[in-house]
Amino acid sequence: MRISSFFTGLAAVATLTLSLSSASVRAADVYPIKPIRMIVPFAPGGAADILGRVVGDYLQRELGQPMVMVNRDGAGTIIGVDAAAKSAPDGYTLLISGDAATVNTASNRKLPYDLMRDLQPISLLYAGTQFLLVNNNSPYKNIQDLVKFGKANPGAIRYGSTGIGTSTHMSAETFNTAAGIKTVHIPYRGVAPAMNDLGGGHVDYVIAGSTAAIPAIKSGQLRALAITGRNRSAVLPDLPTFIEQGVNAETGSWYGLFVPAGTPPEIVARLHAATAKALANPELGERLKQLGGEARLTAPEQTVVFMRGEIQKFGNLMRELNIKLVD
Repeated sequence: MRISSFFTGLAAVATLTLSLSSASVRAADVYPIKPIRMIVPFAPGGAADILGRVVGDYLQRELGQPMVMVNRDGAGTIIGVDAAAKSAPDGYTLLISGDAATVNTASNRKLPYDLMRDLQPISLLYAGTQFLLVNNNSPYKNIQDLVKFGKANPGAIRYGSTGIGTSTHMSAETFNTAAGIKTVHIPYRGVAPAMNDLGGGHVDYVIAGSTAAIPAIKSGQLRALAITGRNRSAVLPDLPTFIEQGVNAETGSWYGLFVPAGTPPEIVARLHAATAKALANPELGERLKQLGGEARLTAPEQTVVFMRGEIQKFGNLMRELNIKLVD
């Protein structure tokens, strides 16, 4: 190859690269120009659906385009997460997902996507708390009552969860392990039937998220023995944490915002800036507090580090307790 031809080729490649870069910048400058769909991998009416609609309202104000909610529930969030992972990486498909996705990855079950490869995080959105609930006739008045009985009677305590591998299951087993008690797990198809059986005395305790737990506590339907997070709840400030009651456990729920991997970095930056403005809105912050949690903004790279930590934590717990999720 002649030297002149070589440099001519380099110039052509450089021109093409600059053209593509300029096109990417122009695309980011005008983004978005049409409605954006937000996939929620849960059924309507649940905590994630409520969160998606609340956050979506503020995001569409910042982005100037309608946010179309799409519920793609099923298979422990796998269906919805897969749909988002396989969508065009153009910024017009967002995903709200959380701890369920990291549990699925930690389980080593066969998945149609690679969570850490096929999705690009924008930010965490929400850190929620959970509550350990008993029925009103329960003999347990605090966490130490429950732990004392559990240690003296291995396998006598039955707890309900929203299903194998769900956030409430992982939270309960984290508590049991930290407390040093052996219990019997009764999985349900959702929080409502678990709480109904708790009220009927068929299980001894249930850990539930704030959206379901707070109304039940405030109405007197159920009693709370502890909040599972590190800090007390602003909604129920008199309720002590696990740690305050001598059990070194801290659990909770979280949700984040994602786009398909390969989404242009300029669009990722645009979405992160819009998310930051939305989460800084005091009105939105108050609405998230009413859901029992708080706004949580993170940089995309911080979100990756957080998720890797969650996957490692859940993976260790599931191996230790031989928890297996069915494909």
